Amino acid sequence: MTAWEIKGWCPGALRPMQSGDGLVVRIRPPLGRLTPAQAAAIATASQSHGKGIIDLSARANLQLRGVTEASHPRLIDDLRAQGLIDPDIETESLRNLIVTPFRDSETTALAATLAATLARMPRLPGKFGFALDTGPRPVLTGASADIRVERSANGRLILRPEGHPCGQSVTDLALDAVAMAEWFVANGGITNGRGRMAALIARGIVPPRCTLVPAEPLLAPTPGQHAEGILVALAFGQMRAETLCQLATLNHEIRPTPWRMLFLVGATDLPAIPGLITDPADPILRVTACTGAPGCPQGLQDTRNLALQLAPHVPVNQTFHLSGCAKGCAHPAPADLTLTATGQGYDLILDGTASDTPSLTSLTPGAVQDHLQALNAPHL
Repeated sequence: MTAWEIKGWCPGALRPMQSGDGLVVRIRPPLGRLTPAQAAAIATASQSHGKGIIDLSARANLQLRGVTEASHPRLIDDLRAQGLIDPDIETESLRNLIVTPFRDSETTALAATLAATLARMPRLPGKFGFALDTGPRPVLTGASADIRVERSANGRLILRPEGHPCGQSVTDLALDAVAMAEWFVANGGITNGRGRMAALIARGIVPPRCTLVPAEPLLAPTPGQHAEGILVALAFGQMRAETLCQLATLNHEIRPTPWRMLFLVGATDLPAIPGLITDPADPILRVTACTGAPGCPQGLQDTRNLALQLAPHVPVNQTFHLSGCAKGCAHPAPADLTLTATGQGYDLILDGTASDTPSLTSLTPGAVQDHLQALNAPHL
């Protein structure tokens, strides 16, 4: 029996989720982008109606922390004035769409088509999502999605079910996306209201005509200058509202990414803004850490303060995941090193996930640091 609870759904703006520091309000940016005015409004709302803390989620959304039952209605009113709130909870819950931050006008048009199509989808599980990854080569393969729109090696638009190496040719994106979602439902993809495409594919059930190989994916981008703008990271994907407010004053479109970074479209240089990470060698980028205790009611120990302490000791080219419980929300995939909080300290897992069998158990923070230093020590 686990000590943590699987919710089976994600928070929204109209349907927030209770956490250890208040309500978590998730904002899904329309078509994956924010105008400077919208970014400024989010920052102001976070300060006025929450704790002034904003998380970037692995689905390229923004989460405002510390909102109360009393302040929530006023926050919604402020954000609705900027076009950031859906008309109802059902519409909001359908809008699980990640769009590549590196896009041209065609991708933007495809995003609008797919977003409008979501209302025509059959009833899907709460975590079921779509990824529009239509640059020359995919960059979102590490992001959580169930139906992916990509390009083949010769640039042809394809629809690929997560878990399958190939996709089918797109003739009409709206019709084809709905058809694949209906196929998922008809073939038993949902059990007790839950289900993911990869799990269905793993059972050997495959949609027809999935024969086109996608273009070779790119590695997840690092912070710094890119052709279309600047990608900035934040420690653990979290920032103060003041940081977002300063970014809004630069007057660039802001695109949240599933790498818990922000892409500033058209930027070529940045002023010094506290909290921004633009150096891809920064050791904090090797570490993933969830909210942990006391911010998360399921967190059993501190995570982020310890992660900041341990980051300089994580070996170069290794990934380190510090999880407040065995659920592993911040990094469900295996990491080189995973530290899972328990009631007795921290368990260390090698090449696994937060719920895998540990190699060392009940470690103190000092013992963990000693272990990491030993890994970094030169071997004679």
